Amino acid sequence: MNTMRTGLLMAALMGLFLAVGYLLGREQGMFIAFLMAAGMNVFAYWNADKMVLRMHGARQVDRQTAPEFYQLIEDLSQRAGLPMPKVYIMDNPQPNAFATGRNPENAAVAATTGLLRLLTPDEIAGVMAHELAHVRNRDTLVMTMTATIAGAISMLANFGMLFGGNRDRNNPLGVVGIILMVVLAPLAAMLVQMAISRTREYGADRGGAEISGQPMALASALAKISGAARQIVNPAAEANPATAHMFIINPLSGMRMDNLFSTHPDPGKRIAELQRIAAEMGETDAVDAGPWEAAQHQRSGPWG
Repeated sequence: MNTMRTGLLMAALMGLFLAVGYLLGREQGMFIAFLMAAGMNVFAYWNADKMVLRMHGARQVDRQTAPEFYQLIEDLSQRAGLPMPKVYIMDNPQPNAFATGRNPENAAVAATTGLLRLLTPDEIAGVMAHELAHVRNRDTLVMTMTATIAGAISMLANFGMLFGGNRDRNNPLGVVGIILMVVLAPLAAMLVQMAISRTREYGADRGGAEISGQPMALASALAKISGAARQIVNPAAEANPATAHMFIINPLSGMRMDNLFSTHPDPGKRIAELQRIAAEMGETDAVDAGPWEAAQHQRSGPWG
């Protein structure tokens, strides 16, 4: 069901992009929009993972430089039936993590030093299992493509504002229509991107619980890091808000308009869903969804 919903939302996003192109230049504009989308997605397919890792200052680690963390990823990858991904650590006090890569054979997972310091080993395993579930579900490619198309819609709408208007007789909108399009098209694209991201997060939570075998450890991790992420600023994410949807928890502080519409489901709802999954799996430990204050005494991260 989630796969079908994601496919429909991606089709809607692509349709919106083509519609903007048509409104700006009729058939020719739609064709140019299609070529732009194709070109940008090809570039993103081959290069987005490297760009995102570089944006967030991630450094690659191996068995010698981070033995415990590397071994954890190797064990979880085997349980998930995945090839061993590249492993990165970001020198960042905010606890968070993400996965990237165009397919499981070219995947990478990254965690912040803040996450490795704050969480227990079981909680770290739950978080990284969540990220490996994204890799297994090929969410990393889906979210790269949606971010690329959403960004292209904004760019195309701004292009129409600069060069459209009543000077072009083929333009069915006119100046007022173009102004409305500049505002509404990126907003609609953002809402569709947000819906896709939220759908994939719930799926990765379930997949992470299955891979790690400890849904309540993942729930406990979400409870801790959701509050910490609101209090600890992530400068790299603030500078690159288009990458926020990739993280397990929204890394934006909320001080910018970029955080007006969150790309992540409410942590409390995710924890409640993980509690239901835990009941299905026979795990009954409770988790306090109060994120930060209740977790202060548990600052027992082993690898920071």
